Amino acid sequence: MDRRPDASPPPRDRLSAWGLPLLGVVLAIAVFEVLPRIGLVDRRFLPPASEMFGALFGRIADGSIWEPTVQTMQGWALGLGTALVIALPLGILIGSVFLLFMSTRTIVEFLRPIPSVALIPLAVLVFGAGLESKWFLAAFAATWPILLQTLYGVRDVDPTSIETARSFGIKTPERLWRVVLPSALPYIATGVRISSAVALILAVTAELVLGAPGLGQEINIARQSAAVDQMYALIIATGLIGWLLNIVLSLAERRLLHWHPSQRERNR
Repeated sequence: MDRRPDASPPPRDRLSAWGLPLLGVVLAIAVFEVLPRIGLVDRRFLPPASEMFGALFGRIADGSIWEPTVQTMQGWALGLGTALVIALPLGILIGSVFLLFMSTRTIVEFLRPIPSVALIPLAVLVFGAGLESKWFLAAFAATWPILLQTLYGVRDVDPTSIETARSFGIKTPERLWRVVLPSALPYIATGVRISSAVALILAVTAELVLGAPGLGQEINIARQSAAVDQMYALIIATGLIGWLLNIVLSLAERRLLHWHPSQRERNR
């Protein structure tokens, strides 16, 4: 009787996928625990890891972390959502029309390197020091990765596929939907993951600098109060949120693009 080969990865691959990253995390925590305790680092500036995580679990237990987390995620979601609404259609349009691509190239390359934090004075002047400024800064920063990835994804579509669809009489809107967009999706998914991290960074930065409600503001309050363990606990929380968002988006990308060769290769 024929037996199908086992599709599960070999033990060495499973160790590489989970064991080694976990080992790295454990070693990093151990280093942060030991250095302050043996006096190599002043505990006033870097408390042991156990105190940081203790402060984090304390905030989770008493519920004081949830409101600022929601406020930060609100800025992140608004910024990323706005970036998607602006960058996706714009990227498809610019990427599809060669004349438009060439005429806007200089403008895009000029605006893209502008640091979003340099726009903080403008944001405060126009929107004040609240959610709107955080939204604006996160949206501005998150727009560029999605726009550029969409644009170059559309430009990278095989011309033969487009010409074949055109020869069969498929109209432009349907051609974009059935040929261009599926081919550009891997690029777009990468842009969304990058923009997600960028939007979170800018949301927290706006809270730190402007005092807008959220995790960044709580980090600043803890710093001013010399509550160093609380400050690091909130920083760890911010990092965990970014890590979880990346995992969720990576899983969504894998499920959405299960048909794509890059995902089939990754799943082997």
